[in-house]
Amino acid sequence: MNKRIPNALLSKFSRFINQQMGIYFPKNRWLDLLRGISSAAREFGFDDVEECIQWLISSPLKKNQVEILACHLTVGETYFFRETKIIEAMEQYVLPEIIKSQRQNGKRLRLWSAGCCTGEEPYTLAILLSRMIPDIKDWNITILATDINPLFLQKAAEGVYREWSFRGTPYWIKDTYFKKLADGNFEILPNIKRMVKFSYLNLVEDLYPSIFSDTNAMDVIFCRNVLMYFSPDIVKKIVGKLHDALLDDRWLIVGSSETSQFYFPQYITVNFPGAILYKKIDKEMKKSSRVENYIPNIFSEDNKSQIGFLDSNIHFIPNPELETKNKEDEVEKEKWQNIEEADQSLTPIEAIEILYQSGDYKGTIQKIEENIGDYNENPKAMKYLAKACANQGNLNDALAWCEKAIILDKLNPQFYHLRAAILEEQGFIEKALGELKRALYLDPNFVLAHFMLGNLTRKQGNLQESRKYFENALSILKTHDREEILPESEGMNAGRLMELIQLSMNGELNA
Repeated sequence: MNKRIPNALLSKFSRFINQQMGIYFPKNRWLDLLRGISSAAREFGFDDVEECIQWLISSPLKKNQVEILACHLTVGETYFFRETKIIEAMEQYVLPEIIKSQRQNGKRLRLWSAGCCTGEEPYTLAILLSRMIPDIKDWNITILATDINPLFLQKAAEGVYREWSFRGTPYWIKDTYFKKLADGNFEILPNIKRMVKFSYLNLVEDLYPSIFSDTNAMDVIFCRNVLMYFSPDIVKKIVGKLHDALLDDRWLIVGSSETSQFYFPQYITVNFPGAILYKKIDKEMKKSSRVENYIPNIFSEDNKSQIGFLDSNIHFIPNPELETKNKEDEVEKEKWQNIEEADQSLTPIEAIEILYQSGDYKGTIQKIEENIGDYNENPKAMKYLAKACANQGNLNDALAWCEKAIILDKLNPQFYHLRAAILEEQGFIEKALGELKRALYLDPNFVLAHFMLGNLTRKQGNLQESRKYFENALSILKTHDREEILPESEGMNAGRLMELIQLSMNGELNA
């Protein structure tokens, strides 16, 4: 174990990790890489670290290998109400404006903690919202928390923390929102725990935004102290996908050490006192050449005086690249536009499916309109129109296309599952439950419908019914190979869904 690893091998392994996982270890961080792989080697069953490295780089990484490496190569360092200046900006300015807007717009609010670690961040958001919204029971609130590390997710779902997770946290947080256990640890209260949904997601490889993973139409995305692990090209890719997952005029929050205008040209940079946040500009602002004059409503003259801000404390950095197109995006778009010419064996619907799976939802809609002459009579085309619209937050259009597809193909359970996902996001839980039961009537082994029913009934507090649906799903999944990709799952395999169900059931037991 003490044998010196050649620099050439560390260099090769660093490039391999970057290619396979997107995690970036330049030469000045090779010592961190060596510490991480030395720890991981034992879990892989190797006494010799060099042998372990040679074994890993001999073939592409499998999902379980990625998860083990993620546990050892990234640092799970977090605590409640971390980076107080960012939390203050959220509590005093960002969330009040969104809440005010959404109070008149269906009382719907969606937040995402991407790279949630052991759960302190998403639970912090749940606590904030519970304090800020007196009638919170009347709201349709989603707090999604995702991570690549299954051990982190398991701990987060349990909701039990040591004193160290509260360093710097006001004492009343523990007193009000946690129960002290006999062993001296603190368990978050059930009403706060139920507000957060934990799920596995690989920011580098997985498909998002997607209505099926709940990663679409977000009001606020927290992605703090995550981007620092990735190479610049991967960071730009992730930031672009998070941009697509946000609604217009909404916010992306990264760690204080990760702010850089180089990575966020499609956002407006807003400097709050002690914190920098990024705002996705709306469509009208995109057309304007006077971005530098943009001042959001939260900084109107009236409430400037109320919050005691000096003009010098707020700066809106103009975006000089706003009207220019990224050449890489241009090449990617052209590639998909010419996909039928590149491979004549593909049908138009197959080409559309590949384009959709690439995450280009606007391009998917455009290609359907341009290449499917009878798309108003084509249920498959309508399905992709519905999914592409939903993933961009256009839920009314998505529902309309889904319903047209059902009229043409009443016996397809996938369309009822899709309609249930859209209705859930709109807050119509009972209607969504009805659609899922219709899907199961048509296909009793439709595992994703069982899974979604388990999640929805759990959300309602019907834990016994929820467990029944989860157990049904697990029973069906046992008939599938773990690596088998499930239909209509956006690329999820059977093994991953089994793990998500176990995670949900563990959270249910601890609620």
